[in-house]
Amino acid sequence: MSAEAWDLQQITVFGQGVSGLELVAFATGLASVWLALRLRIANWPVGLISVVCYAVLLFHVKLYADALLQSVFVWFGIAGWRAWATAGGTSAAYAVTRASRRERIGIAAIALLSTSVVALLLALFTDSPAPLFDAAIFVLSLLAIWWQMQKKLESWWLWIAVDVISIPVYWSRNLPLSAILYAVFLALCIAGLRAWRSRMTPLAGAG
Repeated sequence: MSAEAWDLQQITVFGQGVSGLELVAFATGLASVWLALRLRIANWPVGLISVVCYAVLLFHVKLYADALLQSVFVWFGIAGWRAWATAGGTSAAYAVTRASRRERIGIAAIALLSTSVVALLLALFTDSPAPLFDAAIFVLSLLAIWWQMQKKLESWWLWIAVDVISIPVYWSRNLPLSAILYAVFLALCIAGLRAWRSRMTPLAGAG
């Protein structure tokens, strides 16, 4: 079932029908990333609006892991909002560090194992049209937001991977505006990587 089939409020974007819900998700998602790369705390509440919209939207196009991911993002969004608010007004609010070699190896192992397990579950128990890619988006996004909460520079590399996977998946599921959004996200994530690198605090003993 496409987004057009269940939402009668249609808007034409680039010659294709887009639901009003997708338009709201697009606008708030774009704003949240723009705020995040500038280390603005408002990225969290704005992002919460986007993930609620996408939870509904993605369920209706049968990207079940991605829909579940949006629900999990609600918790991460609230936790991240609180974490940044607690650090506000101190130098810790702007400290960015690089993950250690052990942390990078650990994340890579978790990503490979978790993606395999989630993809298998989707293939066995749902009618997901793209279980492997759906699983990869789910797992890598969770790891990315976890590192984003800790202001790890490598969080942007994980987001870049998510964007590269998401663009063709969303386009294939008749979500053209979302595919365009993730292409914009890709550019913003590259900008975010550069911006956070300029704020980076060397990690003692990294390696």
